[in-house]
Amino acid sequence: MVKLLHFSDLHLGVENYGRMDPTTGLSSRLTDFLRSFDRVVSYALDEAKGVDLVVFAGDAFKTRDPSPTYQRAFAQRIRQLSEAGLPVVLIAGNHDLPNAANRAHAVEIFDTLDVPRVYVSGRPEWFLIETQGGPVQVVTLPWVTRSALLARDEYRNRSLSEINELIVERLTEIVEGEGGLIGQLDRSVPTVLVAHGTVQGAVYGSERSVMLGNDVLLPPSLVRHPAWDYVALGHIHKHQVLHDSPLVVYAGSLERIDFGEEKEAKGFVVAEVERGRARHEFHPVDARSLVTVRVSADGDDPTAQVVGAIADHDVADAVVRVIVRTTPEKESLLRDNEIRRALASAFHVATVIKEVDRPHRLRLGQEVLVAELTPLQILERYFEVKGTPAERTRVLLDRARALLAEIEEDG
Repeated sequence: MVKLLHFSDLHLGVENYGRMDPTTGLSSRLTDFLRSFDRVVSYALDEAKGVDLVVFAGDAFKTRDPSPTYQRAFAQRIRQLSEAGLPVVLIAGNHDLPNAANRAHAVEIFDTLDVPRVYVSGRPEWFLIETQGGPVQVVTLPWVTRSALLARDEYRNRSLSEINELIVERLTEIVEGEGGLIGQLDRSVPTVLVAHGTVQGAVYGSERSVMLGNDVLLPPSLVRHPAWDYVALGHIHKHQVLHDSPLVVYAGSLERIDFGEEKEAKGFVVAEVERGRARHEFHPVDARSLVTVRVSADGDDPTAQVVGAIADHDVADAVVRVIVRTTPEKESLLRDNEIRRALASAFHVATVIKEVDRPHRLRLGQEVLVAELTPLQILERYFEVKGTPAERTRVLLDRARALLAEIEEDG
């Protein structure tokens, strides 16, 4: 039996909702991400835990051109694992891959330097790895790029959906076809598939099923192949189990990236894998809390209503946004200084949004004067006219609020 630790989507370099540390010149959010990463490393290095292999399923950095500081922080921790004798598998995610041919991806340096016991993959391939728990085969499927699998002629006059279908066909051939990766495996040795991508049927943090978009959708049949004993997935930030036999798991991200992930537990997965069977356990980390305070402030003292709503939430050391729904008459009574003081214990105040309900003046029968609506009200009316389902409207409006909050913060 091989015991592996599976984590993904570290995204070093995300600085949303942080502040600059004047002594280091670095974002305070870097500390959050590294604290969670250190939790992974310390668990793996604890001899009592008995971890045999560490698997990282892609997206080490926020961008494909990370700063030397972020590269150093990542390398220091991978080196700790390597020097302790733990094999480590690193695959490239979409944030790690360059946007031009022949450029190195963000984790390729470990392969170039031939770091002991670190296996780096930027293309579909397989490794036979000796561990303390015995041998294990690892098949890798890094993020799929169209240029990597298709010739330019195959792009010509093709729709996006047709191109994606071609990619899935080519990928399936590489994995399952004659002479493919599965055909090279020893069926008596435990086998792990490590992939970074979107599997059809997975769920984003916004709770919508993955069915549409520009991602190449990996068919469920590819990850449920009986050749695999455990499938370690990255790319989607919400931890979830897609299938039980074989065990197909998204570890999820280690930190919350935005308010769409507010309610999600963050952590890593430890799996015990043997031929024909695997079991797993999710280990949460102490990720930074993101808290949304929603309040209707339309009483005699709207400020007191907002302050009271804040007191009802645990905002200490959290990233907080406050969404106040009020009327034009009550908006002028909101005392911003008092609201900010009520948020003094927060790690960071992302934004205080005031959604003002203005009476709609109509003309030409049903036409609303757009100039009198807030952006969110305009968007909500658009979804209403388009007949968008209520649940999807809620999700999209939440995303719009988060974007508006980021714009307000940057401004």
